[in-house]
Amino acid sequence: MRHGKKFNHLGRKAAHRKAMLSNMATSLILHKRISTTLAKAKELKKYVEPLITRAKEDTTHNRRVAFSYLKNKEAIKSLFGEVIEKVGTRPGGYTRIIKTGFRLGDNAEMCIIELVDFNELMLKESKPAKKTTRRSRRGSGKAAEAAPAVEKVEEAPQAEAAADEAPEASDENSEENEKN
Repeated sequence: MRHGKKFNHLGRKAAHRKAMLSNMATSLILHKRISTTLAKAKELKKYVEPLITRAKEDTTHNRRVAFSYLKNKEAIKSLFGEVIEKVGTRPGGYTRIIKTGFRLGDNAEMCIIELVDFNELMLKESKPAKKTTRRSRRGSGKAAEAAPAVEKVEEAPQAEAAADEAPEASDENSEENEKN
C-alpha cells in the first residue's frame, strides 16, 4: 500500500530526481533566480527551504548536511554567506514562484523561482506601499471637511427655492385638508 506517500516523481527514477534537484538547488543558490517548469519549481521549493533554515545556524554538522544535499563547495559558501545575511531574520518562505506562461514546444507551464530578498524590483515596490494610509467608509479627514463646504454653497440657492415652495405646498395641503 502507498498510503501517505505522495510527492511528484517528475517522471524520473529516484537517483535522477535527486541529482536534478541537487543541481537545481545549487543553481538557485548561486544565481538567486532560475527559470523552470512549475512542477519542478514546487519540488525544488520543498528541497531548498529546509536547507536555508538549517543554514541559519552555522555549524560544521549543518555544513556537512547541506553539502550532502548540494554537493558543491561554492554553493555551500554562498548559502552560509550571502544568502543567510539577507534571509537570516525571515521565519520561513525564502523562495517565490512567479508564473511566466506556457512553453511553446510542449505547452508546459513555466515559472521563475527566486530567493525572496534578492529581487530589488520587488523590494523597491514594497516600500512605497507602506506609506499609504487606510481610509474608512465614513469619509473622515480633509476630503470630508472640504465636501460639506461645497455642498453648503450649492444648498443655499436650493434652500431658498425650497423655502418659497414650502409655504405654497403647505397652503395646498391645508386647503385639501379643509375639503376632506
